Amino acid sequence: MTVLQHKIDFAVVLRVANANPNGDPLNGNRPRTSYDGIGEITDVCLKRKLRDRLQESGQAIYVQSDDRRTDEHRSLAERAKAILGTKLGGPETVTLACRSWFDVRAFGNLFAIKASKKPKGGEESEGDTGISIGIRGPVTIQSAFSLQPVEVTSTQITKSVSGEGDGSKRGSDTMGMKHRVDHGIYISFGSINPQLAERTGFSDADAALLKVILPKMLENDASAARPEGSMEVLKIIWWQHPSKSGLCSSAKVHRSLVVDPEGNVTVTKIEGITEEIIEGF
Repeated sequence: MTVLQHKIDFAVVLRVANANPNGDPLNGNRPRTSYDGIGEITDVCLKRKLRDRLQESGQAIYVQSDDRRTDEHRSLAERAKAILGTKLGGPETVTLACRSWFDVRAFGNLFAIKASKKPKGGEESEGDTGISIGIRGPVTIQSAFSLQPVEVTSTQITKSVSGEGDGSKRGSDTMGMKHRVDHGIYISFGSINPQLAERTGFSDADAALLKVILPKMLENDASAARPEGSMEVLKIIWWQHPSKSGLCSSAKVHRSLVVDPEGNVTVTKIEGITEEIIEGF
């Protein structure tokens, strides 16, 4: 496969309606917001959705969620050792990891593997306790932020669970809270760097697949906090530069996009850069 030949920038425009797009576990699972009320969906959350969609399309994924696991490995360390072997280290390991898993050659990864043997004497040591291999990926995705401050509605709920006995007795009720964003238009920006793609082997075909997956990133992702239809990708804007180095900075390209409060997009043409507006799935 041909390694990526052109720098690429992209943007994802999302709509949220009566859903919790990304709860904060340190704040009662309320939707993430800044101090001035701007809604946020973290880049980690977006990458999780992309990994799941890529996995559904048949791609090998290293960082799998446990409920979507497609192999017998219960941990990342087990999965790494099964493919990369026990003697990790060096450029051969990096090449094999990037060839084996789409998300590694796209987003990069840090392989931190503990040593299998203790130092002589059986005591823990501050010396060599394992190996750490860092891989920088060419695909970067920013957190998605809402155009305007979002209103968060909180609802008190009652939960009843019978966890003991034969199930004939009703368990005591417990009180809980559900939170949702009433309405919000969010934008996330990203870029694909050809120089880093050379190191991981990220190809034009990989970029084409990512382009297909982005409009579908919210499909098959429903939950009680995100009911079907409450979140949707409105538009994907895909910019392709004429060279590996790029015609201008990603910041300038991203500023050429204007989105109104209803999610309609306007793109200012930058001479020499090809832009494509793709409808959500």
